[in-house]
Amino acid sequence: MSTTTLHPAQAAVPGASAAPAPVPKRIVAATVAGNALEFYDFVTYSFFAVYIGQAFFPAKTPFMSLLLSVAVFGVGFFTRPLGGILIGAFADRAGRKPAMLLTIALITIGTAGLALTPSYESIGIAAPIIVVLARLVQGLALGGEVGPSTAFLVEAAPPGKRGLYAAWQIASQGGAALAAGIVGVALSAVLSKEQMHDWGWRVPFALGLTLIPVAIYLRRAMPETLEHAAGADGSGEGASRAQMALLGQHKRIIFLLLLIVIGGTISTYVATYMTTYAITVLKLPGTAALAATVAFGASTLVLALVGGWLGDRFGRKPIMLWPRIAVMLLTYPAFLLLTHSPSLGTLLLATVVVGGLQGMSGAAGMPIMAELLPPQVRALGGSLIYAIGVTLFGGTTQFVITWMIEKTGNPLTPAWYVVATSVLTIIGIVLLPETNKMELER
Repeated sequence: MSTTTLHPAQAAVPGASAAPAPVPKRIVAATVAGNALEFYDFVTYSFFAVYIGQAFFPAKTPFMSLLLSVAVFGVGFFTRPLGGILIGAFADRAGRKPAMLLTIALITIGTAGLALTPSYESIGIAAPIIVVLARLVQGLALGGEVGPSTAFLVEAAPPGKRGLYAAWQIASQGGAALAAGIVGVALSAVLSKEQMHDWGWRVPFALGLTLIPVAIYLRRAMPETLEHAAGADGSGEGASRAQMALLGQHKRIIFLLLLIVIGGTISTYVATYMTTYAITVLKLPGTAALAATVAFGASTLVLALVGGWLGDRFGRKPIMLWPRIAVMLLTYPAFLLLTHSPSLGTLLLATVVVGGLQGMSGAAGMPIMAELLPPQVRALGGSLIYAIGVTLFGGTTQFVITWMIEKTGNPLTPAWYVVATSVLTIIGIVLLPETNKMELER
């Protein structure tokens, strides 16, 4: 395990080039918009899991229908590591731009599969099969999206703003959740329960489809930030072996970053589960429940940008650490209050504690993946760390807590899950090096 060659950029790098010329804000917007659209589609499934379960996974009880639906939500995570390897390695060889164009094309296929597939009642077993395939394609796209887009944002950032630029990775996820929540609240306010069941839940996916061409158009105008892209020269297989060997020199850093991703992803997916939790466990009205989505999105969007900004000024580690400690200490009391006094106010409070504070901590840490890895494996490493952590824990979070609540009868199960994994994340943060003042290898 190497500790002296974690990356050549831990100090001023003799071979590192000067920071690039400022990238126009519309180019950063293209990265953020594409990323937001991809996460919009992914999290919309989570928010409308109850309705999707009824449409595609009929079962003897509503609980089994919901459990099947969240299980298929988890299916989308299993292709993330594959997307991370294939698209991440491609981004480190051919460039960030072609990789990000590929991921937005894949998410189009996955979203269309969810939005346009007829219900089980109409086409039988073909319906859930198509939905599963669509989720697999979405997972492949997201597995390959995070590494290249984060690498691009860090490489494109002007001096002293790498944290703020990389924070848009988390902030865009918050923006996606906010958009999905607003659409969901509006739909539940104007549509009847029967209309939501029959077709209303499809509307958010259809809206996402209409915006994807805009993201593709914007990404086509992006510059390339990888200075020494190999391109499609037929050396892909050899380059991949070399990349994996180089990545193997950073095992300690990868392990610590995985610990951080574990806590972050569990908090995020517990927060996105709050709408389903409010409907199925707390028995709150649909409109009030969907407001949790708005709270999660808005708090993540705002606090992520605050976290990135503070990380540039005071260091990555303290801004990662203190919000995570707050999540660990406040989540159980927030859920205890919520279960004893279920209301819109307590639901929003619990959602902001779990999701918003995670947004601040996670955003402060986003540039670290790129800062601690050399450019030859920056996108691949970031994609793999994110994809593996999210697959093992994010993909199972909603299934696990749904099952545990049913088996134990304890509605506080999600809180204990967040608290336990926050301990692992705090250990990872403490052991990581500080990267705020580090020269970025190019």
